[in-house]
Amino acid sequence: MEQTWRWWGPNDIIKLAHVRQAGASGIVTALHDIPYGVVWSREAIEQRKAAIAADASLGLRWSVVESVPVHESIKLAEGDVAALTENYCQTLRNLGAAGIDTVCYNFMPVLDWTRTTLRHPLPGGGSALRFNAHEFAAFECHMLKRPGAEAEYSDDVLRRAQAWFDASSDSDRDRLLGSIMAGLPGAYDRYDIEGLRKMLARYDGVDHASLRANLAAFLRAVVPAAEEAGVRLCIHPDDPPRPLLGLPRVCSNADDIRFILDAAASPANGLTLCTGSLGAGADNDVPAIAAEFAERIAFVHLRNVAKEPDGSFMEAEHLGGDTDMVAVMLTLLREQKRRRDAGEARWRLPFRPDHGHELLDDVGKGTHPGYPAIGRLRGLAELRGVMTALAHQHALPV
Repeated sequence: MEQTWRWWGPNDIIKLAHVRQAGASGIVTALHDIPYGVVWSREAIEQRKAAIAADASLGLRWSVVESVPVHESIKLAEGDVAALTENYCQTLRNLGAAGIDTVCYNFMPVLDWTRTTLRHPLPGGGSALRFNAHEFAAFECHMLKRPGAEAEYSDDVLRRAQAWFDASSDSDRDRLLGSIMAGLPGAYDRYDIEGLRKMLARYDGVDHASLRANLAAFLRAVVPAAEEAGVRLCIHPDDPPRPLLGLPRVCSNADDIRFILDAAASPANGLTLCTGSLGAGADNDVPAIAAEFAERIAFVHLRNVAKEPDGSFMEAEHLGGDTDMVAVMLTLLREQKRRRDAGEARWRLPFRPDHGHELLDDVGKGTHPGYPAIGRLRGLAELRGVMTALAHQHALPV
């Protein structure tokens, strides 16, 4: 499996030389400065590609785009969707012409990954990303004041949400809003409370079925362009895989994934297997999902979460948490062998250690939330060890 690393571009605190020291060879990045819906020019793509390959001694290449964002108007099926979709197609063509063939994207409305605490303290002084159900309920019910939100929580969660809100200061509430907004990467709008209310109002009347239909229409429009460009699209699951803020989610479980892959039956329409996002769903059997959709997986995020009965969860160590990571990796290695034996040119699966604990010298350094160097290096080293042992034991290619 190709070991990759998410890099936030030239302004990233973590430099390309550090990525090489971690042992990765593939770079996962995007042109975050380009607004959603605008074409990524061939020139801009080539500039980023050249920056990654500039020091030949590092042996790095731009392996995966994460992400080419889908404009909110496409998700809503409002405004000039045709023009926005054509811009997306042209970006895919430009990426394919530059030799970049794997594009991760998501179809989460308004927010991407969502946490309530970006630096939950760990024993010894490290920190982890965490989602507290009662804090999110406090945000929805008492800060955002979303009508009907109370009906989506248990009495116990609502009681703890009220207690948190009553004891919170203005800075506590600002921190919570900032944590929830932190999952929006790159060129995005940060919302204040009123701005978020206005954004959510645009989704009035959009339910699971209609958002699914909008995603299917998007795929029918862009997958032919991806095929033409030699690009594999791979949708990222919802994080967490449940409705949030009254918004539907359409990539949260195996049924959703089946619908998405059937909506445009093509190798160019694939899946980003994110063990952490799917693992946060109480009913998701992640190893079974990996096995069912193995042939359509184009990119892999490996991380783990520990779930709690009230819907809270925390980022665990990569080999800890609730998901059997060894079983998932064995499935992926066997799928690689199938692809190699079938003569597929692109048989190696790119994977990256997704998220990581903030540890040691990274504490206080200000890295992007969830993306410190040392925590991800630790995760990559652990995953590399599992991969190597499984490949040796089962005579599988790495």
